[in-house]
Amino acid sequence: MTDFLTVDNARYEVQWHCQDKKNHPILVFLHEGLGCVQMWKRFPVNLAKNTGCNAFVFSRLGYGRSDAGMLPWKINFMHTQAVKVLPKILAAAGILDHILIGHSDGGSIALIYGGSSHATGLKGIVTEAAHVFCEPVTLTSIKAARQSYLAGSLKEKLGRYHDQNTDTAFWGWHNAWLSPGFVHWNIQKFLKKIQVPVLALQGKDDPYGTTAQLAAIKTGVRNCKTTPISNCCHSPHQEQPDVVLSHMTAFIRNILE
Repeated sequence: MTDFLTVDNARYEVQWHCQDKKNHPILVFLHEGLGCVQMWKRFPVNLAKNTGCNAFVFSRLGYGRSDAGMLPWKINFMHTQAVKVLPKILAAAGILDHILIGHSDGGSIALIYGGSSHATGLKGIVTEAAHVFCEPVTLTSIKAARQSYLAGSLKEKLGRYHDQNTDTAFWGWHNAWLSPGFVHWNIQKFLKKIQVPVLALQGKDDPYGTTAQLAAIKTGVRNCKTTPISNCCHSPHQEQPDVVLSHMTAFIRNILE
C-alpha cells in the first residue's frame, strides 16, 4: 500500500513490502530517470518474497505521487540524490542495514552512495543499466525520447504514473543529461571506494548504454559480478523478470549467509 514519508518538509511516495525477517537488511529500490514507485510493479514484492527481506520503494521528488521537484536539475543531480537526499530518506524511514537495488539513474545513485562516506549499514548493491560515464549512444536515445514525448505516446504513458509530475520528471531528466557539460560526467572515482559486493546487470541491447558500462564497473569495484542479459534492452527486471529475479535472489542470499 502506498504511503508518504516527510523529509525536509517534502512528501515522498513510499511503499513497504514486509516479510517479517527483522534480522535481514532492507532492500531499497532506486528508480530510473523516468521511473517511480508504481513503475517497479510487482518486482519488489517478488524479490522480497524470494529473499525474506523487507523491501522499501520510494519516488524521488518530481516523480510519481511525491511532491514536485524544482527545475532545472543540475548536472550533479545524481550526486545530490546519493549523498544528500538518500541518507535522509533512509534515516526518516528507520532503515539501518540495507541493500540498494538501482535501475539506470537509480543504479548510478547507488554507486555514488556506495563510494561515499554515507554508506553506513550498506551490505550490497545491485544495479541495472547503470551509467558511470556518458556515452554518445545515451544522448542519442534521450534525444529520440524527446521526439516521442512531444509527438508520440511517451507523455501519455508517463502520465499514467506521474500525473502532475509528468513534465517535471521528463524535462528534469532530459535537460540535465543533454546539457552541454554532461558529456564530461563521470562517477568512476566512486567505484574504487565501494566496500560491499556489487552485482551489475545490463541488457545486451540497451539503447541507452553499451556493455562498456559493465566493464568499467567491473574494473572499478573490488568485489563485483557483472552480467549481460540476452534479449533485453534498458529495463531488465521488466523485460527478463525471471532471469533477473534469479540473479538478484542468488546475490542477496549470498550476502545473507
